[in-house]
Amino acid sequence: MLSLIVVALVTVAAGFVVWANDKRHTKYGISVPAGVAASVGMLSWIIFMAAGFGYQPGLTWIPWILPMFLGSAAAVAAVAYLGKTRTRQDTERLTAILRL
Repeated sequence: MLSLIVVALVTVAAGFVVWANDKRHTKYGISVPAGVAASVGMLSWIIFMAAGFGYQPGLTWIPWILPMFLGSAAAVAAVAYLGKTRTRQDTERLTAILRL
């Protein structure tokens, strides 16, 4: 259970760091990357523990390290997708308003 708490704390922190380093972070909320990272990290921890990786010698690193990496990668992917699509949508809306 300690590994789940560590995964949750690290992925939330990684989500906040990803949000802070994104140049288009005003297009979406601060909790979006942190929530995505925490959700993916904790869900992957549950899957890895249910698969039995936490109790096999030589594989105990999988539920500790891999969920943190997957959560951070999911936060980066969500930020990249949301930043581009929200910027494009905002530009289209502003162009439509200016054409009136």
